[in-house]
Amino acid sequence: MRNAYLTIALSLAAGTLLSASPLIITASNNSANNQLLVYNASGTLLQSVPTGGQGGATGNAGGIQVKGGLVAVVNFGSQSVSIFELSGGQFVMKQSIPTLSSPVGVAFGGDHLYVLGTTRVESHAIVGSYVTPSPDGAAALLLADGSAAQVGVLPQELIIAEKNNVIETVGLTRGAVTGVATLVHNIPDNVNTPFGLVTRGVNAYVTIAHANEISLVRNDTVLTTTGSGTQMSPCWLTLAGSFLFSSNSPSKSISKYVVYGQKITQETAVAALLNGAPTDIASAAGLLSVIDGDGDASHLSIFAMDADGNLTLLAAVRIPGAINGVAIVEGD
Repeated sequence: MRNAYLTIALSLAAGTLLSASPLIITASNNSANNQLLVYNASGTLLQSVPTGGQGGATGNAGGIQVKGGLVAVVNFGSQSVSIFELSGGQFVMKQSIPTLSSPVGVAFGGDHLYVLGTTRVESHAIVGSYVTPSPDGAAALLLADGSAAQVGVLPQELIIAEKNNVIETVGLTRGAVTGVATLVHNIPDNVNTPFGLVTRGVNAYVTIAHANEISLVRNDTVLTTTGSGTQMSPCWLTLAGSFLFSSNSPSKSISKYVVYGQKITQETAVAALLNGAPTDIASAAGLLSVIDGDGDASHLSIFAMDADGNLTLLAAVRIPGAINGVAIVEGD
């Protein structure tokens, strides 16, 4: 396959990453020394940079997120978030942000970074490429029992999944977290383990993993719920145009849905198979990437995605340890 846009030049002699192409990033999540890991679309490791913190997050997604050239990585074990910036062709660690509780996920929205912890969600203002270390808002989670899964950004509010059967929202005022968390209305009676979510505009798509369902939440209300068919436990989601992709943990697969209005329609039950149980999924720049786990190792799978949402495997990389975050930095 001819994909000139996927080619990345690496100059070891100069120590410079010369790239205008997409980069796939994850973190080692090592409980002793967490590291940012940077790959090209062919699965070549281009850079490994210590976060200065400890990993150890499990059972969540969104542990690494991007905004332009900024990257945020959670350090669960040291209760901090590391901020990296793509500078001079290299990712450079710029800041370490202390958090109010052990962080499991992050999200960028407007001029703020949002951090989801085990007991609280907090907002940090961004000025240029500088993330303000002190939060300008925070709210306690409804359960706050360590089951926090993922946070997403909607107009004027955040949406949060806690795996022990809570989907909640919390308000934003000029980007800062305000008020208290509120339970979403019309949650299905059979709700069983809300896991991952993805947002776009006023819509949030939330997996109800152990009920084998995906729900659409709009205006603090569940509007519709769709079953996952033959694939068990859709856990994590990503949007690519009109396509919604779910990574299904026990089925070790990716499913493709078409979303429009209030409709969520499964188009392909098995769009791709994985080596292990997926722990995060991301898409951008014509690529889709998944992290999955199998015993003591994880795998980074990188797919090319065409205009019809068909996936072609470009690379599958084995990485030691239990990794649970992936994101894509788009090229210039």
